[in-house]
Amino acid sequence: MSKKSKKSKISSNTIVVNKKARHDYFIEQSLEAGLSLEGWEVKSLRDNKVHIKESYIILKNNELFLFGAHITPMKNASTHINPDPTRTRKLLLNRLEINRIKDKVNQKGATIVPLKLYWLRGRVKLEIGVAKGKKDHDKRQDIKDKDWQRDKQRTMKESVR
Repeated sequence: MSKKSKKSKISSNTIVVNKKARHDYFIEQSLEAGLSLEGWEVKSLRDNKVHIKESYIILKNNELFLFGAHITPMKNASTHINPDPTRTRKLLLNRLEINRIKDKVNQKGATIVPLKLYWLRGRVKLEIGVAKGKKDHDKRQDIKDKDWQRDKQRTMKESVR
């Protein structure tokens, strides 16, 4: 007889979601970008050993780069390479998309943030968002709205019983 594993693996294409980005910013536009990765990084992504919470995207020489993302190297990585977990990774976008983003970022208060890292047809994709920062009162209002929605769902569920 075969034993069933205790861990049930969720078959989702999402690797990691940056929840802090939606809390701190108003997302005006989102785009899908490819990532230029090394082999050990792809293996680490398959094990979900990545953090994009503190990362951001910079525009340099008409190219976009992911800065500050931490991909933890695997213990059994090759010994002839020296993995850098926080290296700057190039984003792969169309020239037209880069120009649109560049125009939006030149506006006052706009920035580019990573939102989600996921698999699409065997390739790693990064959802990026052109965003504007929220003020503290905006964040408090969002929290109130979420609480209200949760309470509303709770009361609807109780009234059905």
